[in-house]
Amino acid sequence: MAAASWDSANVDLQANGQHSTSPMKEAGYGTLHAERHSETHAAVKPQRPGLPRFTTSKENVLAQFFIGALDQGTTSSRYIIFDGTGTPVASHQHEFQQHYPESGWHEHDPKELIASAEVCIKKATSTFAQLGHDINDIKAMGLTTQRETALVWDIETGEPLHNAIAWPDTRTKGIVRELKEKEKTEGISIAEMTGMPLSTYPSAVKLVWLLRHVPKVKEVYDAGKMAFGTVDTWLVYNFNGKDKQYFVTDSTNASRTMFMNLHTVKYDQKLFDFFGIDMEKLHLPRIVPSSDGEAYGKISTGPLQDMKIAGCLGDQSAALVGQQGFTPGCAKNTYGTGCFLLYNVGEKPVISHHGLLATIAYDFGRNRKPVYALEGSIAVAGSGVKFLMNNMGFITHSHKISDLAASVEDNGGLVFVTAFSGLFAPYWIDDAKGTIFGITQHTQRGHIARATLEATCFQTKAILDAMTKDSGHALSDLAVDGGMSNSNLCMQTQANIIGIPVDRPAMRETTALGAAIAAGFAVDIWKEFDELKAINQKDRRIFTPDITPEQSEKMFKKWKRAVDMCRGWLDPEEYGEDF
Repeated sequence: MAAASWDSANVDLQANGQHSTSPMKEAGYGTLHAERHSETHAAVKPQRPGLPRFTTSKENVLAQFFIGALDQGTTSSRYIIFDGTGTPVASHQHEFQQHYPESGWHEHDPKELIASAEVCIKKATSTFAQLGHDINDIKAMGLTTQRETALVWDIETGEPLHNAIAWPDTRTKGIVRELKEKEKTEGISIAEMTGMPLSTYPSAVKLVWLLRHVPKVKEVYDAGKMAFGTVDTWLVYNFNGKDKQYFVTDSTNASRTMFMNLHTVKYDQKLFDFFGIDMEKLHLPRIVPSSDGEAYGKISTGPLQDMKIAGCLGDQSAALVGQQGFTPGCAKNTYGTGCFLLYNVGEKPVISHHGLLATIAYDFGRNRKPVYALEGSIAVAGSGVKFLMNNMGFITHSHKISDLAASVEDNGGLVFVTAFSGLFAPYWIDDAKGTIFGITQHTQRGHIARATLEATCFQTKAILDAMTKDSGHALSDLAVDGGMSNSNLCMQTQANIIGIPVDRPAMRETTALGAAIAAGFAVDIWKEFDELKAINQKDRRIFTPDITPEQSEKMFKKWKRAVDMCRGWLDPEEYGEDF
């Protein structure tokens, strides 16, 4: 096992009120990030972009213009200004409060989301100007956001009707249980239409809960004045001064609501009927491409007033774009609050039969067809580290988890199934609970820390196995990014468990970079994907397996036993008052 360390050259802490002018990296695990693509064992493998080929003069030209990107994640917002070579020039990150009203509930204040974004834009542009740059040289802004998080507001006043229900929230277990029975009774497959199995994850079930349990929401809905949207819609709407003309969502985010038909890329009446929602009463955002110079409008106030918003992607799609996963067979894994593996399958959706999601990877418009992906979603990754820090007091900062895990030689026989929100792909076990197996009188904090990191690595292995079954091809390496990927120990563990190399870029803000690329295409900074080949290719680090396949398989078998044993911790009466 490789020695544990954090790559200090790539870790600039960005707590509230701090900013960086270097290619900064979040050392913690609290927010969603991205990674790079990998390739298959098929005869024709997707080729990685080569090392930089730009001439010095070309680099100088590219460095003379800039693109901003707002990355609005689960626990923080960050605004990064990139130059034309994809190098971060200025940035600011701001954490916002997490609300947990009850066990399993997770909410955001919609106004805090806006405020945190505005703080980041103001601080980063101030730093940019202090460096001697002209704000007018920022050609456009891209936006990337957490997905599935559901918001509702009064379309006439623009005021939110309830806190946003965040994507990991599990209050809808009872509703999901009911809907699964309805799906069986009606003989339909929601997954075939939307690419997603029924679970607590998508936005639709969150909206059903709001309509059932919040009288104010039901009242405004019945009056035909309720707007529904994901975080991208809320931000764009507010950035444009609540102009209804810019009440939009991009197709990558729309594909996570469970209201959009994945095959037509349009809202589907059958889906609304299934969820018991009247489309005529609900104001829905218009679905537009991820890269569009007109659809998203302009920022109405602040230092970037009149700046064009030209790109918008769900965070995991942005990560794939930032890793240049433009060829079928390319994949990336993001280790953030959760962990998300996307695999490019081309211009036709592939509906998984092994527990994965089908989703839109990106949609760059201009007569280009949408590109689809298979996705494996892990609910708990960096949030497991936050649990050890905030709830258990094991560490004082999330980046110290690697040192704690390295204080012991192995996991001491522990397996930690971090099912705080049940288990997502490929298991989809709603009634699982977080469970630690193998505790003895010799168990130390370091063993639990190591088992926490391993939990994400094991789930990634399960997802890769499912992707191999669905696609018919095995990956030859895995591109990674996100806060958790800063840990050399974690990435070496990942390589050992999946048995293939793990490829980590030096500049790991690829989620924001993907949003910047989408915006850049919309305003013709780039016109072809080949023009991006040199971006973010220097100083990548490859982690190769250093244990035998037999050792890896033995570890994974123990993990699978633990998953089987963590089921069934919720009785039917615990699903909620609905049932």
